[in-house]
Amino acid sequence: MGFYTPTEEMLEKIHKRISDVALNVKTKQHLEPEDVFFDNQEFIQLMNLSKRTSQEWRNNGFIGYSQLGNKIYFRLSDILQLLHDNYNPKKL
Repeated sequence: MGFYTPTEEMLEKIHKRISDVALNVKTKQHLEPEDVFFDNQEFIQLMNLSKRTSQEWRNNGFIGYSQLGNKIYFRLSDILQLLHDNYNPKKL
């Protein structure tokens, strides 16, 4: 590893949690990350967000989602893309 800023540490922890969950799901269901979906509750727990922040991110187009009735789902690949797109490399 190395030395991380608090933001980099948080992103690293989130990425590890996502990777762990994805591995668990993939092992159990033999799915690729593009085929793994998290419901809104799993998403807010995974990302450590409030329900309101999750809703704002959807409303503002920060992350793609699927909606079936009142149920919201997020694709793992979209979550990883969100983290990738918002990554700020350390400054030298």
